[in-house]
Amino acid sequence: MRKPCLLAAVHRVPIVRREPTAADLADPSIAVVDVGGEHVPERHNFDHHQFPADHPPVCALSLVLQHLGVYEDARQFCDWLEPAEWFDTRGPNVTAKWLGVDRSTMNKLSSPIDVTVLRRFAKAKRLEPDEPLWEILSYIGADLLEFLRDLRTRLDFVAQHAEMWRVDDHDILFLPRTEPIPDDPSAGIGRYLESIGRSSNVAALIYPDRRGSGYGLSRHNDDPRYDFTRIEKETDVHFAHARGFVAKTSTAEISRLKQLLSLARV
Repeated sequence: MRKPCLLAAVHRVPIVRREPTAADLADPSIAVVDVGGEHVPERHNFDHHQFPADHPPVCALSLVLQHLGVYEDARQFCDWLEPAEWFDTRGPNVTAKWLGVDRSTMNKLSSPIDVTVLRRFAKAKRLEPDEPLWEILSYIGADLLEFLRDLRTRLDFVAQHAEMWRVDDHDILFLPRTEPIPDDPSAGIGRYLESIGRSSNVAALIYPDRRGSGYGLSRHNDDPRYDFTRIEKETDVHFAHARGFVAKTSTAEISRLKQLLSLARV
């Protein structure tokens, strides 16, 4: 279902559910998705069913994401995509085994929202823009593309500005204040660290506080080596969560930030 969502969001055209004709397959103005028996992206034909049984798991959604130039980011940052490829190409039993879970677990993860949208989509023959279901599908596609493109922008921003501070046996990621300041300065840092293979080495993060002139300090992956309740009584710390995973300080001085980190060290 996500395949027409993406194309609907990009092109705002009707969605027609039927088998394609030879003329449809030859017409590049008609996208033929998940049917038709061929993958020819220059004619907007995206079917995966003709691939051999031992082909790496790839579904029509994968082919559309490739065509839109966001597949690699989607595979890296959409945790649901690879299981969706397996489910579509290998079925629920093989996918459950690949995930290391019981087959019954797959059913327990089913969402009633997904079931309803899929059922209504399956019953439709033609969906037009401005119809409720078409708009829902378009929202899904638009949100996915926005997430991927916004995340890529954030990752590039972090890569350009972030610094790594070495402390004993681990690293601290420091993101300095820039102008203009991002809407959510800490967003994307975790994914950035994953993308460069440094997530396990970084114990804490320091990033601009969007609500003040100072910085936020937080544990990365809830690393136990830092407890920010240890600095809650410092005069320039105006917030420290009771569970110790995050604090806010008004200071913007690098030397003081490093001192606060040292005080928070367990």
